[in-house]
Amino acid sequence: MIRQPSRRSLLLGATAAGSAMLGGCDRLGDAEWFKRTLKTGEDANLFVQRLLLTERTLAPEFADADISPVFKPNGTEDPPDKAYKALARGKFAKYRLEIGGLVEAPFKLSLAEMRKLPSRTQVTRHDCVEGWSAIGKWTGMPLADLLSRAKLRPEARYVVFHCADTMDQGEDDGGADTAQDDDADEAVPAGNATPAMTKQSGGGESRKDSGGQQASKDTVAGGGSPVRYYESIDLVDAFHPQTILAYDMNGKALPVSNGAPLRLRVERNLGYKQAKYVMRIEVVESFAGIGEGKGGYWEDQGYAWYAGI
Repeated sequence: MIRQPSRRSLLLGATAAGSAMLGGCDRLGDAEWFKRTLKTGEDANLFVQRLLLTERTLAPEFADADISPVFKPNGTEDPPDKAYKALARGKFAKYRLEIGGLVEAPFKLSLAEMRKLPSRTQVTRHDCVEGWSAIGKWTGMPLADLLSRAKLRPEARYVVFHCADTMDQGEDDGGADTAQDDDADEAVPAGNATPAMTKQSGGGESRKDSGGQQASKDTVAGGGSPVRYYESIDLVDAFHPQTILAYDMNGKALPVSNGAPLRLRVERNLGYKQAKYVMRIEVVESFAGIGEGKGGYWEDQGYAWYAGI
């Protein structure tokens, strides 16, 4: 019989991240998945990995010589959203990452400001749910540093990443914000709004294949409420030392096809958890009211929320 770990055991190794991390991991012991333990297969996967690995167990890292000559883009390769394209044309000079939600000190950061903060570089393997893998070198900000600066509120449980790429165009709601502006150079980044993410009519026709093809330019301009990519992780993964927001890949600025200006790297998870085109970070108690309430765009289509490897 497998004994459940105590909340104290879940906190091992967490002190280096500060009081915010301690509070977050301690609260994890009261999470619903923990109480249900082995009731469902997905919870069993999460439970066993949390039992066998400490919060600071690292994913394998490699030498520069191991970097793949080609790193295939996963999912969206060029967001069609007008606001995003305006940012890209300006080399993301007007980009601002917003950190908010259940925090005491919300803030925004420009790309230039991010590059002045302490960073981490790691050479890791990306494992896609489609069956391919590639090794890349990533440099970026530890997510733990940003969350500690924002000061999590006691009820914080998850970190949600809102992204720029429109995956579907929701039903026309009579003038919903599509994050577009007649003056494209002044457009608001698509991920800085939280549009209602509605199911398409026609039973499942809105669901894309696992390649993650985004909506077309015509669809984005269709006038409905856009369904943009989003993803979420819990506080254990959020405060893991290898969880970073990467702005460089293989020693150069992150290409658009690989998620510029900023993408999540949460190295102990499959590729669909590595959100690209991150525009806004929201700390929440529950993602029940976001999208279809399952914690991510692909999770809303039936993928498992926990994708640990």
